[in-house]
Amino acid sequence: MSEVAQDNQGKKKGKTKKMSTRVDFTPMVDLGFLLITFFMLATTLSKPQTMEIAMPSKDKISDDDQTKIKASRAVTIILGKENKVFYYEGTRENNVDPVLNQTDFSPKGMRQFLIKKNYDIMVKVRELKAKKVSQKLSDKDFEKQRDEIIADKKAPIILIKGTLDSSYKNLIDALDEMAICNIGRYAIVDITPFDLDLLSKKL
Repeated sequence: MSEVAQDNQGKKKGKTKKMSTRVDFTPMVDLGFLLITFFMLATTLSKPQTMEIAMPSKDKISDDDQTKIKASRAVTIILGKENKVFYYEGTRENNVDPVLNQTDFSPKGMRQFLIKKNYDIMVKVRELKAKKVSQKLSDKDFEKQRDEIIADKKAPIILIKGTLDSSYKNLIDALDEMAICNIGRYAIVDITPFDLDLLSKKL
């Protein structure tokens, strides 16, 4: 509240009165704390979005214990410079190199290829989402059944490899595409001389 105090000292006849004003901001401080408390209680705090990544074990694993990837299921994605993305299916067979294709991160690029490659799994996940809404499945049951679906042995296995010219953003974009397309098995691995040789022939 504002207060007006009159100063009559040194007043001379025939001159106007000088008024001094003092503003009390104490109620404004109280109002500020009330507003802060209101917004803290009324606003929903946003949860940070995280992505779970399974890191390789530090223990030494023998060749017999390692998982063998079938060439028909393997898809290799190579992250190049200037946001360029390349991919090929399978590996070299009978001295014949696989076809290296160039794409991008647009919905009609790598995502369309992954959806086509993982179509059966995506249909099952879509049906499970509809079942969750109709039968009101809990989040825990939904996640459990979803993990079982995407772990299908016929699902593709994606190997993500980055060149020295690729950016960290490209890697994050590639991981986002894995989540969008319900890819259950993928790994970030080092690029090999074979991959660099295919890339040099393409460029």
